[in-house]
Amino acid sequence: MNSDCNNLPITVLGAGAWGTALATHFAGRHPVTLWTRSQPHAEAMREYRQNARYLPGIALPLPLSIEFELGTAISHAELLLIAVPSSGLRSLLVNLAALKWGKPLIWVCKGFEEGTGKLPHQVIEETLPGVASGALSGPSFALEVAKGLPTALTLASHDASLTGIIAPCLHGGNLRVYTTQDVIGVELGGAIKNVIAIAAGISDGLGFGFNARAALITRSAAEITRLGIAMGGHLETFMGLTGMGDLILTCTGELSRNRQVGLRLARGETLNTILSTIGHVAEGVTSARETLRLAEQYKVDMPISRAVYAILYENLPPRQAVEALLHRDQKAEDPRTQ
Repeated sequence: MNSDCNNLPITVLGAGAWGTALATHFAGRHPVTLWTRSQPHAEAMREYRQNARYLPGIALPLPLSIEFELGTAISHAELLLIAVPSSGLRSLLVNLAALKWGKPLIWVCKGFEEGTGKLPHQVIEETLPGVASGALSGPSFALEVAKGLPTALTLASHDASLTGIIAPCLHGGNLRVYTTQDVIGVELGGAIKNVIAIAAGISDGLGFGFNARAALITRSAAEITRLGIAMGGHLETFMGLTGMGDLILTCTGELSRNRQVGLRLARGETLNTILSTIGHVAEGVTSARETLRLAEQYKVDMPISRAVYAILYENLPPRQAVEALLHRDQKAEDPRTQ
């Protein structure tokens, strides 16, 4: 792998908001290619030098290459950044395997594989075994990264040599990159915070105030921590950028799609209507189902996540769900216990 941190050929796979933001940021320091599976989308970005569908108003740097043929897009890359939704991860990896990809890759999607509940690293191990890989995650809105505003992320990998080489190459400008080996903890924090952001949007939409939101975030962090530790994650990860940091941002930021889902549910809109008009993927909707499945598998009590699931999939009225949470039995505050 090319270790020149000022000239690392990177291909970003997925031209949604987040993939486009990362490609825009890294194109200032590295040769970067942005891949979209849609030829019309690629041609529009080439002509107008912006991603009008997913990141309007942000100019794409002139050095940034745009491709729609996967083989061409990865032909000169030394590193892949996978920015497709979790639902599209396996099919993309299967295509990469067919193209004999064997160099490092990093994923930035946050969520579970629908139907299996598998985390991204598990899907990668099944489809591209032996490839050096890691998760890049943390509190980050695409628009702010694209604008060059200060952001801090964590690169998680079991391969210390990968983080040792890649993290310094990605770190720079207004983007700080920390490292950890706790891949499971980083993935769980990134996935479940989207579920909690729906709950936060519901709470705010019902007018319950800042006190309720703070309590919701704090108790949700305890839920995520309990499940994470049961699955082998580290306590400190859930107190860090990819845990509490990402949770706070997604539950409070107006740019959060999952929070917007909650706000609209509180107004009485149906889930189908929201998803058909939101314009982007809201990973928390799918992650709610898989979070509940994991909670049952590991016998971890997650009342807030369960309430979100009931609202999304069992037609439980949002106000009734909140009332049920408020009337739970009194207990000690300890994130490690039920």
